[in-house]
Amino acid sequence: MPQRIRSKFGVTTLEDISALILQSHDLNETLRNIVALIAKRMQTEVCSIYLLDNDNETLVLRATKGLSRRAVGKVSMKIGEGLTGMAAQNRRAVAIQEPEQHPRYRYFKETGEEKYHSFLGIPLIDRNAPLGVIVLQTREKRLFSKEEISTLTTIAFQTTSVVVTARLLDRLNQKEEEAGRVARELEAARRVLSGQPENETESYSLVVRGLVAYPGVAAGPANILEERLGLSDILDEGTVDIPAELKRLDEALEKARIQTIFLEKQVAERLGANEAAIFHTHLMILEDRGFMERLNEGIRGGHSAPYVVEKVIAEYLAAFNKMDDPYLRERAADMEDIGRRLLTCLLGGDGPGLILKQAGILVARQILPSDMASLDHTRVTGIVTESGEKNSHAVIMAKSLGIPALVGVKGALKHIAPDDALILDANSGTLYINPGETIVEEYRRLQEDQDREQTRLEEYRDRPAVTADGVAITLRANIGLVSDVPVALRNGADGVGLYRTEFPYMTRSEFPDRDDQYQLYRKVIEGFAGQPVTIRTLDIGGDKALPYFQHPKEDNPFMGWRSVRVSLDNREIFRTQIEAILMAGVHGPVKMLFPMISCVDELLACKEVVFEAAANLRREGIEFTDNVPLGIMIEVPAAVVMIRRLAQEVEFFSLGTNDLIQYLLAADRNNPLVSKYYDPLHPAVLRVLNKVNRTAEELGKGVCVCGEMSSDPANLLAMLGMGIREFSLPAPFIPRTKAFLQRVNLDTARQACQAVLELDSAADIRRHLKNIVAGIDNN
Repeated sequence: MPQRIRSKFGVTTLEDISALILQSHDLNETLRNIVALIAKRMQTEVCSIYLLDNDNETLVLRATKGLSRRAVGKVSMKIGEGLTGMAAQNRRAVAIQEPEQHPRYRYFKETGEEKYHSFLGIPLIDRNAPLGVIVLQTREKRLFSKEEISTLTTIAFQTTSVVVTARLLDRLNQKEEEAGRVARELEAARRVLSGQPENETESYSLVVRGLVAYPGVAAGPANILEERLGLSDILDEGTVDIPAELKRLDEALEKARIQTIFLEKQVAERLGANEAAIFHTHLMILEDRGFMERLNEGIRGGHSAPYVVEKVIAEYLAAFNKMDDPYLRERAADMEDIGRRLLTCLLGGDGPGLILKQAGILVARQILPSDMASLDHTRVTGIVTESGEKNSHAVIMAKSLGIPALVGVKGALKHIAPDDALILDANSGTLYINPGETIVEEYRRLQEDQDREQTRLEEYRDRPAVTADGVAITLRANIGLVSDVPVALRNGADGVGLYRTEFPYMTRSEFPDRDDQYQLYRKVIEGFAGQPVTIRTLDIGGDKALPYFQHPKEDNPFMGWRSVRVSLDNREIFRTQIEAILMAGVHGPVKMLFPMISCVDELLACKEVVFEAAANLRREGIEFTDNVPLGIMIEVPAAVVMIRRLAQEVEFFSLGTNDLIQYLLAADRNNPLVSKYYDPLHPAVLRVLNKVNRTAEELGKGVCVCGEMSSDPANLLAMLGMGIREFSLPAPFIPRTKAFLQRVNLDTARQACQAVLELDSAADIRRHLKNIVAGIDNN
């Protein structure tokens, strides 16, 4: 494999070509971009790419910068013919001055090459066989240096990978189209033999139910998010057809490479080239001769392909995990990811669940936060999960995007097949599988009603959030990714009340460096154009793990080593993030928020890291802001008890109701066995919120409620009555919240709050508040 080199032309060659792949839509466009880049970097008048035709004998001009474009597809030669054919035949670079004088020179009148006085041909080689040639030509005589030829050899290697992958993709698509055609013909024949009319479609209708995580209605085909395949307990087969298993492995490797290219492009389009770069590394591993040979040797030893993949990947993981080097731990995570993808291909899966072939309803046993960070949200119209994690961070992200979601749908994966027609009614908690026409028509009318309601709410997006008696309320957005910014702006958010910075970490292969984080935060801050952005420092642990950061196995991770505890035990990582936030603060108003603070010592330690970060930036002469307001999340009962002392060290509080409720009530919000105990209207919860707000008002500290609690009108009514005036919630809830506020009189809210604070039953509190909300809605 050619060595990655940094040429004098400025940037790493592989990074250049990788970026071109991500910017291109097909092979021809990629080749055109490559020749333009090479001609510019090498300062040559001409760069052309010739590729071997299907006959494996003829080189055809496929792209050029400098020659006539009319020659593309027309100029061709046999291997060994002309200087270009000689480079392919000899499988080595050909560098010649005054090429017209060379006996192997061949002239094509379509190209007008007689005016060029130097020639460099670099062969494209795949598995020791010629694939094509990159040709450079200049008007002046030029002797290409060893460094330039080495650089071009690196580019040639990368171009070969692009061409091979594109051709594999074409071949796979052709096979799938042919399989689909045969299946349709067989189905038509079956209908004729059974006497069934050709236009009559078989269907069955099944109704299942779940818990509403985010309301709404969605219809579309099922996209099945396959369960991750574990790398264990794959049994070996007694008798193995070795040639068949070798072919099976080869086809699975081809498919895994294609899926990796898809993943790279998809993640790059959504999150950026840096986040997608890890998949380029995966592609290199999948093409590594040593890796492939170990797999082939295992099969030749009499074992099945899945067994060999499991065994070889496990050996890599065992070796890597013995190392303390962070780089090797990163490679271990890569190998596990690659192994799972390859096993999916071997065992008949459609590929990694993160690739959605069509817009539709996502169905999964469980959706991890890293899944939601990587998914193309524009293709997810609804979410259905078997697990009952109604308040998991993945569901919270779905809420921030306004995606209807049902959780706790038992047996969903058993009953639903890929592409099944689904109707998701996340208002009533119902999922229809392959519904009949009557149900389809009814929900078509329901969808029209929902669309009219959305149109009605749109008028509130640009209006200020004001109560019926004229009191201004601040409604900010919770966000987790840069792609959430336009969603928040479209819904009329007053800036960001909670930026969960851990989600971008989840899409990477390593901790982002300071500049990467600075650029990310800057995009968010500039996106809100002068409106404040509250950035919460890294909050990992619990249900938010980083694949490249080794986390200890804990019996109760939500009450273990997580959040600010991890940050303070890894001060270098913590300081790097804080430096990036301080740097980004020059681009707009920023607040810094520390999560899960439980005592004054932790807060003082955090402030010490802030001072260190500022000192570092000042010493380096880097511009930053030194007046970022500091705040803490109130989400641990100890912080409520220590509220007065903590207030002396910060400018504001954020009430993180999601965690505060679970810690206060000892009810894991992700555990369906105790989900009934997780209740935002528990009298203890309301009294704690009231206490925190009263103390903050007395001490002149700002308060913002950042959890999901404020998205419910009954909860919001109680908190308005307490005197809370700032809320941060999933952006799609903002227009409907503004509409509700315009009908609420604060005297009504205060009276409701006083009444429920005297009640001792959550059921009585809920009944009382919902009756008042119903009265408001009917007026």
